[in-house]
Amino acid sequence: MASDSSTTDRQRRRPQLSEEVASTIRHKIMTAEVLPGDRIRIDETAVELGVSVTPVREALLTLRGEGMVLLAPHRGYEVARLTRTDVDDLFWLQGETAARIARRTAAVITPAQIDDLAWANAQFRDAVRTGDSAALTQAEFEFHRAHNQFSDSAKLAWMLQNTTRYTPHEMYASDPDWGLVTADRHDELIAAYRAGDAEAAADCIRREFTDGADRLIKHLSQTGIWDDAESNPVSDS
Repeated sequence: MASDSSTTDRQRRRPQLSEEVASTIRHKIMTAEVLPGDRIRIDETAVELGVSVTPVREALLTLRGEGMVLLAPHRGYEVARLTRTDVDDLFWLQGETAARIARRTAAVITPAQIDDLAWANAQFRDAVRTGDSAALTQAEFEFHRAHNQFSDSAKLAWMLQNTTRYTPHEMYASDPDWGLVTADRHDELIAAYRAGDAEAAADCIRREFTDGADRLIKHLSQTGIWDDAESNPVSDS
């Protein structure tokens, strides 16, 4: 019986573990820690992350489905090309989705919910002041999770959550300027809700994602990722 229970526990944990592995590799790709054409070896990755090969293999299958990695003949998995347009498109989609949610939120948000957002942003500012990257990432997540729930747009919120998986949150959290700018933008969003200005709210939250795209593109431009990708294009099998 103990063996069966252990097997069941492993089966329950496996999807979450493979998602964590996929998130780690995705972050490395989006920040150019690994470059287009670089091989991702299953065994080495498993050792590096302290997991078995199974969640790594499952993670790479997920990432291949997303177009983040390719399965090259006789080479295994390789990092796929990532262009400026890819980055711009990802953040454009996030910004437009969030803006639609913001317009809906402006029509239904209550004073108490606005106060909840103000409290969440106060927690975010505290994390900015202390420089706690983990707390900052969590506070940003909590602010947007609360915001996205108010409009009762479950499908749009799900779509936004799926696109933000490509956002390298740790990179932003390590940038003090990003934290200060984002906290101010949250305050602008809250002020727009207090004024009942749907378009101002939509524009404000859209600019938050535009800023994210600009910062990531600037970072990637300094890594040489696009020079390498243009000179060494990779094709899927």
